[in-house]
Amino acid sequence: MKSSLSDCVTGIPINFANGVREHVRLGPKIYETVKGKLSLGARIVQRGGVKKIFKQLFRVREREKLLKASQCHLSTTAGPIAGLLFVSTEKVAFCSDRSLTFSSPNGGFIRTPYKVVIPIKKIKRVEESENVDKPKQKYIEIVTVDHFDFWFMGFVNYEKAFKFL
Repeated sequence: MKSSLSDCVTGIPINFANGVREHVRLGPKIYETVKGKLSLGARIVQRGGVKKIFKQLFRVREREKLLKASQCHLSTTAGPIAGLLFVSTEKVAFCSDRSLTFSSPNGGFIRTPYKVVIPIKKIKRVEESENVDKPKQKYIEIVTVDHFDFWFMGFVNYEKAFKFL
């Protein structure tokens, strides 16, 4: 979607500005969210880009191609989790920005990133949604053939992310 000059604020398209604001708003504190995003950007550069990160985090087949990577939040019962959503020719995959702490079977704790992998062939449908009270808050719902649903929100560029899904 192209923006006209009247749709811009200091040269930044309104859609993009709203996306950034919505993405940052989902974090616990704006300062920590911005700091986390800068840290994520630095890690992406250090690791050689999102394609390399995708290959390091997830099992990637020989002919599989990464189509799009987007910063967003995965909605969970514990609240939104910030991370990267990857869309490839084989799967949709999400990995949290930060490791989460889980209880281990031996009574200790394990710190690990929160990951979700949805094979493309298991996706029944992808739907757009928005908050009725706040239409600028847009969501993408992925429903699988086995009736699991995943809600992604807080995209910096919602339209582009939805297009690739």
